[in-house]
Amino acid sequence: MKAHDAVETLTGLAQETRLNIFRELVRAATPDGSGGLTPSVLSQKLDIPSPTLSFHLKELTRAGLVTSTRHGRSLNYAANISCMQALIAFLMEDCCKDSQNG
Repeated sequence: MKAHDAVETLTGLAQETRLNIFRELVRAATPDGSGGLTPSVLSQKLDIPSPTLSFHLKELTRAGLVTSTRHGRSLNYAANISCMQALIAFLMEDCCKDSQNG
């Protein structure tokens, strides 16, 4: 991950509603990556109106934090765990390097 990508990802989370949506999708994640929630379930769980939820899901998708898949006539949204892992790795990549040299 490059610095520009990290900024985009962090920008996606830099709003309370989007952070709550992402955390709910992380809770719904499964080890095989098949987990996720429909917009109606997310809207109900988080008490967010559908138009507001749609806007925030688009922002999270643009930031790479959320993926969507169509199952018949419904969409399923899932947290992109690998994106979050890449962000954490980027942020921690230089952790404690200066203390090792001193």
